[in-house]
Amino acid sequence: IGALRWHFLLQSLEDLQKNLCQLGSCLLVIQGEYESVLRDHVQKWNITQVTLDAEVEPFYKEMDANIRCLGEELGFEVLSLVAHSLYDTKRILDLNGGTPPLTYKRFLHVLSLLGDPEVPVRNLTAEDFERCRPPDLGLDESYKVPLPADLKLPSESLSPWRGGETEGLRRLEQHLIDQGWVTSFTKPRTIPKSLLPSTTGLSPYFSVGCLSVRTFFYRLSNIYAQAKHHSLPPVSLQGQLLWREFFYTVASATPNFTKMAGNPICLQIRWYEDAERLHKWKTAQTGFPWIDAIMTQLRQEGWIHHLARHAVACFLTRGDLWISWEEGMKVFEELLLDADYSINAGNWMWLSASAFFHQYTRIFCPVRFGKRTDPEGQYIRKYLPVLKNFPSKYIYEPWTASEEEQKQAGCIIGQDYPFPMVNHKEASDHNLQLMKQVREEQYR
Repeated sequence: IGALRWHFLLQSLEDLQKNLCQLGSCLLVIQGEYESVLRDHVQKWNITQVTLDAEVEPFYKEMDANIRCLGEELGFEVLSLVAHSLYDTKRILDLNGGTPPLTYKRFLHVLSLLGDPEVPVRNLTAEDFERCRPPDLGLDESYKVPLPADLKLPSESLSPWRGGETEGLRRLEQHLIDQGWVTSFTKPRTIPKSLLPSTTGLSPYFSVGCLSVRTFFYRLSNIYAQAKHHSLPPVSLQGQLLWREFFYTVASATPNFTKMAGNPICLQIRWYEDAERLHKWKTAQTGFPWIDAIMTQLRQEGWIHHLARHAVACFLTRGDLWISWEEGMKVFEELLLDADYSINAGNWMWLSASAFFHQYTRIFCPVRFGKRTDPEGQYIRKYLPVLKNFPSKYIYEPWTASEEEQKQAGCIIGQDYPFPMVNHKEASDHNLQLMKQVREEQYR
């Protein structure tokens, strides 16, 4: 986890603590290995029940099993509840007749057999908390929400995203006010630059549990019910929640989901191993302003538009550098506020054409793609100020400007900003042939 996500998580805990205090309850944060923490506190606090979210990530599956064993040993009940997803992925897989392969179309058919997700649990009231008021445990400062300094994090977070349920609900209400926008939302038509945010930006709040995905689903259902027409899955807002559910379901039944080797749904590709090229991509030094601006926003803010994610993922993998999607996934896992085991790995396999997506001839151009929606290059000027004085006709390809024009812009290419690290046309043509060869071999 990178520093920005730690800040977001600590802010979320602070907000939860504040909201619980207003209801006469409190939040206790205990640091340590979960098994030793439970052993220490079950008898000390007379704990009779432990609840946790049912998760698909192997670490949490193992934790769930270990806590059940501890419960039998120490005499407490364990409740593992489906809360982080809309459906119980086991039920979906059972209706599908077992494990994947599972296409999105087939997935939607199975969901139609299940019906709508369970209605969200009602909000607790002050009276509920009064009945469950914790005893005076004689707690000291060690149970408070940690400060960034306690975790040796930089004290300031530069991200414009603030963690917590309060902020998540505010953003939710802000988006649902415009019911016309909600009913007409189609994912491919949104714009991949932060100066014109065109998606909900709720994913970080779902990721750490500040917002209930079911609350969002049912709020959308109510708006759709009142509209004459609305967009439909897979491009609608509800469709985006179902894509999330699709990746959760496939991840829950696929061994080694975050790896290529031993992953039964993933193409086995001999990717290049090139630490220097990977470092240039990660640190926004590719020489392609559109790509570098995206990677700069990712590092500074912890969030980028999904089409921007597509562009940098394609560039790293099948488009230009032919470097494994696993390496890109690790970078996103560290830097994204909304990093998620299932969705992160699923999308990286998709964008590298290793699984799910098979129109591998469609390659994002690192020049033309950004220019279509932002011809003046305002996004680049914001995140790469070294290029801000270039005329618009050069902002996506500053190396094509004359030496005199570069001097006037105050940026010499190759000195103040790097030359492109690859020839996109040559690299993408070569990689396309490699991908055709890989797929033909493996289909045989």
